Amino acid sequence: MQELIPINVLIGDRTYRIKIEHGDEEGVRKNLKAINDKILEFKTNYSGKDMQDYIAMVLLWYSTQLESQEESANSAALDDIIRKIEGQLEKAL
Repeated sequence: MQELIPINVLIGDRTYRIKIEHGDEEGVRKNLKAINDKILEFKTNYSGKDMQDYIAMVLLWYSTQLESQEESANSAALDDIIRKIEGQLEKAL
């Protein structure tokens, strides 16, 4: 098991100290940039009372994106299964 390293992350206007595996740092930083870019986008396009509003908007946007990706992956897997079944049917006929 790898040792966890501490890093400081900035989300919105707050800094958090978290511990991650060394190999995950690049992915965490990439996700943080995407989150903060999306916060800035929402802050520019929509009125909100405070940073918590924008973070909530980003959370909703992100969860919707994940759900959409899962549906796409499930659809692709189902298409694969259907093609295999069609191929077996064609061989049988």
